[in-house]
Amino acid sequence: MTEHTLQARLSLTIKIAEEAGQMIINAREQQGFSQRLKKDNELVTDVDVAVDKLISQRLEEHFPGEARLSEELAPESALHVEAPQLWVVDPIDGTVNFAQGLRHVAVSIGWMEDGVAKVGVVHAPFLGETFSAAEGCGSFCNGHPIKPSDADVLGSTLVGTGFPYRKEARKRLLKRLDAVLTHCQDIRRNGAAALDICDVACGRLDAYYETVSPWDFVAGWVIAREAGASVGHLYQVPSSVPVDLYPDNLLVTAPGVHDAMRQLLLEADQT
Repeated sequence: MTEHTLQARLSLTIKIAEEAGQMIINAREQQGFSQRLKKDNELVTDVDVAVDKLISQRLEEHFPGEARLSEELAPESALHVEAPQLWVVDPIDGTVNFAQGLRHVAVSIGWMEDGVAKVGVVHAPFLGETFSAAEGCGSFCNGHPIKPSDADVLGSTLVGTGFPYRKEARKRLLKRLDAVLTHCQDIRRNGAAALDICDVACGRLDAYYETVSPWDFVAGWVIAREAGASVGHLYQVPSSVPVDLYPDNLLVTAPGVHDAMRQLLLEADQT
């Protein structure tokens, strides 16, 4: 895959994400969308589905025949997709934020080749920001280069995270939360994983940890890695799943605090 081809993919992906973002803006202005709960009390609106279909249509027009993994169209096969090229799409990351009128909402589109994430676009329509990256080409926000913070001690580390929709699954995360609040500067919970990861990539946050779904993080993963952030998992990734697609126990940080954050969270799990 040549750099030119990656850049062409990136440019088209940005256009698709921004078209989807305008659709999201229009839907909020019109306030005519319906809402329902999926399994595990996860909210979905008909805008999620409509935007997903738009993105799928555009990807098929430009990249016919390439596999797509999307939250609304094919979530059940998330970790079992075997394809040389794979698009990983979240039409609205932060659906609750969208429905509530909050601004932390994003379109997230990532592209993988042979199990490696190589293109990522995270577009935040209400914030007016588009994060983008392609393998070997650096990371950008609205066309300007970005990089992670210089944080090097936990005491000054601002940490982002999120919590699962199932309330019973939240209890085991309280020890991690207590450790972070005790040893780090503070915590932020913005409700859109893709944007949290991008915030680490551009230095607004110093660290982020969470278990999510593939479509929540793949695009941001590319952006953070290309920006120079440290990306990884708290625990070993199963050999049957590509590392760049495995969504459990993510840890994305400024390079200077990665080891310390990992140790802090692992010790919290063991208490």
